[in-house]
Amino acid sequence: MFKNQLKIAVRNAFRYKRNSLINIAGLSLGLASVLLITLYITDELHYDEFIKDTDRIYRVNIDAKMGADEFFAGYTPPPAGRTLVENYPEIEAYTRLYRPSTDVVEYSEGGTKNVFNESEVFGVDPNFLEVLTYPLEKGNPKTCLTNPNSIVITRVIAKKYFGNTDPIGKTLYYGSDRKPLQVTGILADMKNLSASVKFDMLIPVENFGNVTYFDWSWVWLNMATYVKLTEKAVTDPNTVVNLEAQFPNLVKTHAAGAFERIGQPFEAFLQKGNRWDLHLQSLPNIHLHSEGIESVITEQNSIKNLYIFGLIALLIIVLACVNFINLATAQSVKRSKEIGIRKVLGSFRIQLIRQFLTEAFLYTIVATLLSLVLVWAALPIFNEVSGKTISLAYIFDKGIWLFLVGLSLLSALLAGAYPAFYLTAFKPVQVLKGAQNTANPKNSFVRNGLVVFQFTVAITMIIATAIIYLQLRYAQNKDLGYEKENIIVLQNTEKLGEQEETFRDELAALSEIKSASISSSILTKGTFADFYVPQISSENEDIAKDIILESYMVDDQFISTLNFELAAGRGFAKNFNDSLSVVINEAMVKQMGWQNPIGKHIRYTSGRNETYSVIGVIKDFNLQSLHTAIRPFALFSDRSKSYDNGMSFITLKIQAGNPRKILETLQNKWNSYQPNVPFEYSFLDEDLNTAYISEERQATLFGVFAFLAIFIACIGLLGLIAFMAQQKAKEIGIRKVLGANILEILQLLAIDFVKLIVIALLIASPFAVYFMNNWLQDFAYRISIPWWVFAGAGLASLIIALTTVSYQAIRAARQNPVKSLRME
Repeated sequence: MFKNQLKIAVRNAFRYKRNSLINIAGLSLGLASVLLITLYITDELHYDEFIKDTDRIYRVNIDAKMGADEFFAGYTPPPAGRTLVENYPEIEAYTRLYRPSTDVVEYSEGGTKNVFNESEVFGVDPNFLEVLTYPLEKGNPKTCLTNPNSIVITRVIAKKYFGNTDPIGKTLYYGSDRKPLQVTGILADMKNLSASVKFDMLIPVENFGNVTYFDWSWVWLNMATYVKLTEKAVTDPNTVVNLEAQFPNLVKTHAAGAFERIGQPFEAFLQKGNRWDLHLQSLPNIHLHSEGIESVITEQNSIKNLYIFGLIALLIIVLACVNFINLATAQSVKRSKEIGIRKVLGSFRIQLIRQFLTEAFLYTIVATLLSLVLVWAALPIFNEVSGKTISLAYIFDKGIWLFLVGLSLLSALLAGAYPAFYLTAFKPVQVLKGAQNTANPKNSFVRNGLVVFQFTVAITMIIATAIIYLQLRYAQNKDLGYEKENIIVLQNTEKLGEQEETFRDELAALSEIKSASISSSILTKGTFADFYVPQISSENEDIAKDIILESYMVDDQFISTLNFELAAGRGFAKNFNDSLSVVINEAMVKQMGWQNPIGKHIRYTSGRNETYSVIGVIKDFNLQSLHTAIRPFALFSDRSKSYDNGMSFITLKIQAGNPRKILETLQNKWNSYQPNVPFEYSFLDEDLNTAYISEERQATLFGVFAFLAIFIACIGLLGLIAFMAQQKAKEIGIRKVLGANILEILQLLAIDFVKLIVIALLIASPFAVYFMNNWLQDFAYRISIPWWVFAGAGLASLIIALTTVSYQAIRAARQNPVKSLRME
């Protein structure tokens, strides 16, 4: 029986070649899209699974409030891990990571010398690879980091410095003081590793003096701490809740001395409504469930994005099945007599249903095989667009194959069920008499509903793509409050030592350079943040009692180089003694509650308890991206030596023209001053754009899938217009005999579809507004959705649909009317 049904299915596929090709094309595109999205989602869901005992490992986060400032971050004070292990038997181990600034690494042996700036270096505790079991190709995870003079590197870094020779036992020199570190371990390549934290080199944390210096501090938040619970502890689902309930008393006991040391009695700190709480976040949740948790060392996505892409996958495969249904419906006039004859000859309805389902399964099997070819061809491009490194081997994973088989079966059932039950319901007497009405209102309602559904999905995705692109363009073109064009940032200039100012002055004298400035950091490169206490000038002054202030230390040219606008007062100047002066932004003025900030004072309790006088106010500007709101910020003079974050940058405003020539000049100058440190630079506008890479990828993926959605919808439309042309063949013939032209025939066939697309636009618009307004909430500064986005999406859909309709309408209009009229 099945063999006979399969033969008939194959014959019908060849008999109706055009519809067969369209069916297979639509299903294969749909299946390929779903498979690519599934590979993406699967990769995202498997982050950190290579680490043993992931259910027992937690990151320690801090939830803090100080005055009007609040933050939730994946950082902790240096003593946090040690204190937790000492006080709670449920916690058996801790390990920490510290990310220093970019530094130089050198390998020299014989005539070989390789020197590079390395930014992906972490200082870690000796047990790091025991707690977080990153795959080691060579070395012992228990001992490779116990020696302070050891270093563990990835295979890529080993190739970079040592070529094909065995790096174990060889020496790398780290930092400007060329500290010798012996290679004791080789890690697997991080590029293909689904890890929330990636790095190139691991160095024992005791090599970093500031970590050792701040070992007492509960307010220096520059370390990530992970703890591992005991096997017994994880069997109790309430362990984490019970531990977190005890953390406030622990912090109060152990942090009091550190807060007192910086002039912040902890009890008084809490009484002001502030908080300094520790929380535990399970390792498997870090990558996808860290919204609102600040961390610059972890790769973070949002589970909401996976839900969105999962929904897109579902909608695309449903669109492909709807497309199949529409084409089967379009064939109903041709297939109805076949069904009638089969019923007269004794076929039961269940046999006919099986026949149509067999045809659906045949199309789906062919489409599935073709979809695998499409995935194989598209995967490199998809990886580039999505920022992934998904291997083709993933396709052969048992779980993926089971999913693909299930998806194919489900697609066949979805696509074949309606045509099977609809077409086999025809009454043979009416069909053979030609009286079967395939256009009754019920059937028309279903078909029109399917078209509206298809274009609702397509229009929603078009609107979403447009809004993402508009927000990105807004973010990239918004006036951020400073100059970002023609700005070059030279990095690692602290390596110039005492020659840094001389180097800056020599660059400033070049005709291609408008101005040059030194600063402890620069936009997008992070800030130094600490506690400051405002000085109250009178008992009646109602101002904030303390504040967390982000800052740079800068020279006299910084404000003018980046063209910051002063709202009040002045900037730093050589003819003033500004070592105890500070320039603040408007956000700080507002948070402090100062009416006239010039001449006010703040005290740096964490430093030398020095007091700084406000000499100027700069207008608010965005330090990072538009994702974050503008926070209190200050500029201290580099003459203050207020703090040392170990970094320095020279910012250059250059003449517009030939940047390549300028860069050659800069490199030659750099090499003459510091030949042992590689020249490294970036353009400020490009640095700022990197903050939106994730959104750029989302926009591109949305655009691709929106195109596929509209393409699949148009295939369904092609089938439906073919159905209408069959239905109205005699009407078209009569109209042509009476003198109707092609345009009038086109209008006859297209008017109903125009109405359906307008309905789809009306349905899609509120959905798009709701979902995209939620998406825009991730930006502190965002666009208002313009009305023309909806009009443009509707117009684009109309143009595409009318182009599709026109093909079939013109084809129908050009047929000889005699043939259609002779059908009676």
